[in-house]
Amino acid sequence: MISEFQEALLDTVGACPSTQIANNKYENVLENLDSGIMLFDSDGVLTFINVQMARLLELPRSSLAGRNLMQILHHPELSRFKKKKIMRIYKETIFHRKRYHELIDEYGRHWLITVTYGDQMDGDFLFSVKDVSDYKQIEQTAYQNDKLAMLGRISASIAHEIRNPLTAIRGFIQLLRPHLVELGRDEYARIILTEIDRANDIIYEFLNSSKPSAPQKTAVSVMGLLKEVVLLTESEALMKGCQIALDENDELMKVSIDVKQIKQVILNMIKNAMDAIESIGGEREGCIDIHTILEGPYVHICIEDNGLGMDNNTLSRLFDPFFTTKESGTGLGLAVSYRIIKNHGGFIHVDSKHGSGTQFKITLPVV
Repeated sequence: MISEFQEALLDTVGACPSTQIANNKYENVLENLDSGIMLFDSDGVLTFINVQMARLLELPRSSLAGRNLMQILHHPELSRFKKKKIMRIYKETIFHRKRYHELIDEYGRHWLITVTYGDQMDGDFLFSVKDVSDYKQIEQTAYQNDKLAMLGRISASIAHEIRNPLTAIRGFIQLLRPHLVELGRDEYARIILTEIDRANDIIYEFLNSSKPSAPQKTAVSVMGLLKEVVLLTESEALMKGCQIALDENDELMKVSIDVKQIKQVILNMIKNAMDAIESIGGEREGCIDIHTILEGPYVHICIEDNGLGMDNNTLSRLFDPFFTTKESGTGLGLAVSYRIIKNHGGFIHVDSKHGSGTQFKITLPVV
């Protein structure tokens, strides 16, 4: 009997170190996950928080452990933005039994928050937070490609059918113009011809947005291309109350591009920047800053303005065909630009905040 008790005791003692090692290993895994982890007990007290979650909250872990939710919300170093988001998640979890939450933080990153509770948690609440910005970008790109493909199918079926009657109307108006001059109504003819040309321009952009022609590539200097574009736009920029500043560098960067197409993209970005600056109505001196960054096999062409900026809703629809915030815009310029850059093996990134300006970053592979 005694020997059996001794053996059982020895087994227990021997098992303790290995159990402790296993627990330490699991805790170490949780500590170093790329997802943020928080565990609240049944009394609402924070019993565990890993390194990543403390980093996301931008608070020291030592100041969080052992606190309840209200104490965390009253933490003097917790930002107002994060307090609002935490309260929203709390309400949706408790009152609406919502287990999955998506939000965008103040830096524009997308986060998926999962709440686990119930019998399997013995009354505890486990919160896990994962950065899904890359997945959202892939999803947005796929969605954009689908929309452009649909636009291509539509344009192929109707664009030419619209152009043919417009050409006939334009021809007859030109024939009638001498008679309108005699009647003192030459202004009517001018307006009709202008509107027909505008309609033709929209159709042309419509066709290009769905399927731009295959790029005829030549190797050109990035800085040489930008200097040429700046020369083309300087006078218009001055008339709209802004200056264009090109940061010239000595790095010899060449890209293999269709010069006409890429010039069209850059001109479109600069024109958008001019419009954004013009819309602030002289509140501050307008400036468009253009610079390049060489990063590995890619060059980034950055076009940054200090204009009106954009909110998240506008940003999310920026490359949608026919979406525009301008009264006279067609909403096709950026859709065309997106497809052109994609056909060159590059991509466009936009960073903007309402009231604080916008940066377009065009990324192209270097030769």
